[in-house]
Amino acid sequence: MNNMELKGRVIQLLPLQSGMGKKGPWKKQEFIVETQSQYPKKVCLSVWGDKVDQFNLAVGQFVTAAVELESREYNGRWYTEARAWKIEKHNTGSVDSPPPAMDEPFVADSNNTADDLPF
Repeated sequence: MNNMELKGRVIQLLPLQSGMGKKGPWKKQEFIVETQSQYPKKVCLSVWGDKVDQFNLAVGQFVTAAVELESREYNGRWYTEARAWKIEKHNTGSVDSPPPAMDEPFVADSNNTADDLPF
């Protein structure tokens, strides 16, 4: 599957989720990123496990997130998750100052081909 990048500003952190699974304890942090384009989009991303503390996200930060998409079926319905596996924070000097200009919010990794998409 192609990896994608999403660039934007963190506008909301959702409550930290945690629990006990088959493989032991888990934790997940979901957050909302708003893209900085002519038509801004809001996207919910998730971070799992040790990456929650490693990334230490805060509202107002400008980030570039490397994202993997995964869909799972449960009781006949499909659920898609956008999981951030790498996050680069950008210093913009001020929360209100815009990040570098971005034409497209999603950029496919050029090392992969479209042939390996699962759908």
